[in-house]
Amino acid sequence: MMSSFPDLISLASGYGHFLPPPVALQRATEALQAGALPLSSIEGLPGLRAAIAGRYQQRGGTVQPEQVVVTAGAKPALFALFKALLRPGDEVLLPTPNWFGFAGLVEKAGGTLRTLPLDPATDYALEPAALQAALTPRTRILLLSNPNNPTGRIYTRAELAAVLQITRQWPNLLVLSDEIYDGISFDPEPVTSLLEFADPLNQHLVVSGYSKSLALIGWSVGYLVAPAAVARQCAAWQFATTAAVAALSQVAAQAATENAAAVSQELCTGLAANRELMGTALAALPGVSSAMPAGTYYAFPDFRKHLNSALEPAAASAELVARLRAGGVEVVDGSSCRAPGFFRLSYAVPEPLLREALRRVAAVLAGL
Repeated sequence: MMSSFPDLISLASGYGHFLPPPVALQRATEALQAGALPLSSIEGLPGLRAAIAGRYQQRGGTVQPEQVVVTAGAKPALFALFKALLRPGDEVLLPTPNWFGFAGLVEKAGGTLRTLPLDPATDYALEPAALQAALTPRTRILLLSNPNNPTGRIYTRAELAAVLQITRQWPNLLVLSDEIYDGISFDPEPVTSLLEFADPLNQHLVVSGYSKSLALIGWSVGYLVAPAAVARQCAAWQFATTAAVAALSQVAAQAATENAAAVSQELCTGLAANRELMGTALAALPGVSSAMPAGTYYAFPDFRKHLNSALEPAAASAELVARLRAGGVEVVDGSSCRAPGFFRLSYAVPEPLLREALRRVAAVLAGL
């Protein structure tokens, strides 16, 4: 038990406090002991690309290794796709709330971001009619995250199928799904990947990585899966701008991929008590609305009743975030995700720190 706590406890980090999977460490150790590390092509080591493709094949997809490009994290995978696909005037449609980092990547790749606001009252349902109304001939990419960061919302197979019925009506539209949290799920059914659906028009793209669901924090490995021609474009971009991902990281990632279900299940088991603690504490806060989401290790509670009504929503949201910080807790302001008054709180922190942070939140709201 911690006898003292830091002045500021962060529930804002996107990374957990997980140790690397032993199977990945063992594989990396064996590679080091073997002597010279393997040389990797820019696309990634063949074994890792085959393991990634095989993981989706086991889930009903038809992914082949030549569709996979290994990158130094999910963010470079996103940027490579945006650079390969976006031309001046092209738009990326982003249902919101969503991860704040997408906007900068789209902008730096030369695209234009448009948002499709979703309603918390409907649990952020992505209604097909609303999607159809939002699409235009300039929409090049529909950008999804599943499970969603920051809301933790998981979109079901039926919901995704309804979305794809719309997107297939737009042959020049691509659907890009960020699935980096796909192993952090507390639903009985696994998260459905976009790659599990038929793709007759070659529209489907997925990015993912190893720092969330597979606990390889700091190993800098991600990947993209795309139609082979798009994957080659992304590999060419990577060849021109950077180097192949470190072979040691790729070896560890292959071991994690081959044991993905077990690694993610162990993470979820370890997170379960903290998830319950977070849910109970938030439910006890007066004027705060929060249902614990099924995915990710975040909660995204509604603090709007505690905002200063004399201020504009974004300013009022920032003011309350500052009050929480002064009270010793750092959170992510939902304004950065297009949802002022909602805050993202991570429960992937040591239990004593989480308990103390939640106590501090309650004290700030009570004016103590």
